[in-house]
This record gives sequence, structure tokens and C-alpha cells, in this order.
Amino acid sequence: MPMKKRLIVVAVAALSLGGLENGRVSIYQAAFAEQSSEQLLADAYRTQRSDFQIQDHGVVIKLLAEDNKGSRHQRFLVRLNSGQTLLIAHNIDLAARIADLKEGDSVEFSGEYEWNNKGGVIHWTHRDPNGRHVSGWIKHAGRLYQ
Repeated sequence: MPMKKRLIVVAVAALSLGGLENGRVSIYQAAFAEQSSEQLLADAYRTQRSDFQIQDHGVVIKLLAEDNKGSRHQRFLVRLNSGQTLLIAHNIDLAARIADLKEGDSVEFSGEYEWNNKGGVIHWTHRDPNGRHVSGWIKHAGRLYQ
């Protein structure tokens, strides 16, 4: 594909994935649109990059206690195929609790990545009640939690 067409396709893909920042396509998302989500997450971890929407899947490796300070969050760790681990912080004041979640279960997720020194955190796995943030979700056992 010619370079000009490729850049247009990448820009459109980034926009459709929520890559609009202050009226511009996020350079980070546009530049890496051809990478897999796991490559993006590994790169973001290595470079301490945060605040971008990502979709991926992993296996639950640990269920954590719920965070009940402020908005309540169901918390668990997932391991990606790459070996990277992520903390999923799922707001259960805005979305349903994930029923019957257990270690070894597969989950798909869409949310915002925040860097930390343990692999990162995925949050915003729900709809924004104010309609200003890209909606996220979690899929588990054939059910969508949003």
C-alpha cells in the first residue's frame, strides 16, 4: 500500500479507536496502529507511557480485594500472552460486578492503560456517565460488562 494511503488508514483507525486528543490524532496511537495490542502495552510499559485506550485479552492469575475507597472497584490481575501482567480495576459503581470470576479464567478487556512499575493498570472498563470518555468493557464467559 502506498505510504500516503497507509497514513490515511492509520489516522482513520486511530480516530475510530478514540485517538483524538484536543482535535488531533494521538501521535502515539497513529504511529503504532500497526502493532499488536500486546506490543503496544509492552512498549508503553518500557517507556512509562499512560493514558491511552487499549483492547486485549489475558488470563486471570489473581483475584484481589475490592477497593472500596471512593468509587468501588473489582480488582484482579491478568497475564497477557507476552507474560506482562496488568491490574484490572473495574468500577462496580458504574458497571456490574463480573460474576463468578476465578483464577484461570480468560477475559477480554477494553480500557485505559496507566503505567505502573508492576506492568500497568487498566481502568475505564465501563461507560462514562457523562459521555466524555471512550467507553470500555470486559468480556467474561460470553457476557459483556460495561
